[in-house]
Amino acid sequence: MSYNIAVLPGDGIGPDVVREGMKVLKKIGQRFNRQFVFREGLVGGAAIDKTAQPLPDTTFTLCKASDAVLLGAVGGPKWDNSPPELKPEQALLGLRKKLGLFANLRPARIYPALIAASTLKTEVVEGTDILVVRELTGGIYFGTPRGVHPQNGEQVAVNTLVYSTSEVRRIAHQAFEAAVKRKNKVCSVDKANILESSQLWRKVVTQVAAGYPGVELTHMYVDNCAMQLIRNPRQFDVIVTENMFGDILSDEAAMLTGSIGMLPSASLGGSVALYEPVHGSAPDIAGTDKANPIATIASVAMMLRYSFNLEEEALCVEKAIEKVLDQGYRTADIYSNGTTLLGTAAMGDAIASCI
Repeated sequence: MSYNIAVLPGDGIGPDVVREGMKVLKKIGQRFNRQFVFREGLVGGAAIDKTAQPLPDTTFTLCKASDAVLLGAVGGPKWDNSPPELKPEQALLGLRKKLGLFANLRPARIYPALIAASTLKTEVVEGTDILVVRELTGGIYFGTPRGVHPQNGEQVAVNTLVYSTSEVRRIAHQAFEAAVKRKNKVCSVDKANILESSQLWRKVVTQVAAGYPGVELTHMYVDNCAMQLIRNPRQFDVIVTENMFGDILSDEAAMLTGSIGMLPSASLGGSVALYEPVHGSAPDIAGTDKANPIATIASVAMMLRYSFNLEEEALCVEKAIEKVLDQGYRTADIYSNGTTLLGTAAMGDAIASCI
């Protein structure tokens, strides 16, 4: 069977890490007799430089015609002074909105071989395995009115936090469905003591929970959750939360694992899902063979699982990552004395060889 993948390398280290993800997919194809067809498109700053748009129509058309999208990273200081609508990050927002990708899944699992790489004590982080389910197309990032305007002789900036019942209900279902396949625990994170949007969020999530009697639901304020992730991360299994809270908490959870360069993500909800590493474009190390490709390779495993229903192949990739780490191979961001330092390409080679 053939699978069509839209490849969007993007900016900075995006092309470096996407190359390794493709390398692993090709190896999976050889082992399991699968055919992956890659078609590349422009996105982010790279697209702005060539087309004056962060998300060209040709790229979106390519994505819509594919079975899945693999994205590297977007952004960099080169485009910092661009007007808001022409910033590279608008490509991500546009893809999520146009493809209907309302659910962002970000697993944060600490590999046993990397416990020492975490900045927290071993007894705190050992066994951490969290899935953050972040609502992706609503909330303050998309609400209107928004903008900057003059008022009473000064500039006033406005952003609007909006959620509807249907938006909360569909992301809650995603979280509970994920929990059923894990440890049957969902923690819904909000700020219901202050925000009306959070009060609606809590009410709807509680209603959805009634349809999943085998899943334990708890509620937690976002500030307390930020503290608890550091104090006792093992108490969490699935965390479901709104867009901005999820953006912040998922990055915090990522650092429990030792490096943000380790964390994959999947954006689901529409007919075509998008997979990308959690990390940014890191332009300072672009093209230097120093980037960690593991997050992208782990995102490839999520693609195999969620878009193609290839569970055996997904597990093969994840086990290959774990084996390479157990063998002591490290990129610079997770390197420590007594381990073997590898560049981006060599790490990709090592994981592919384990396939």
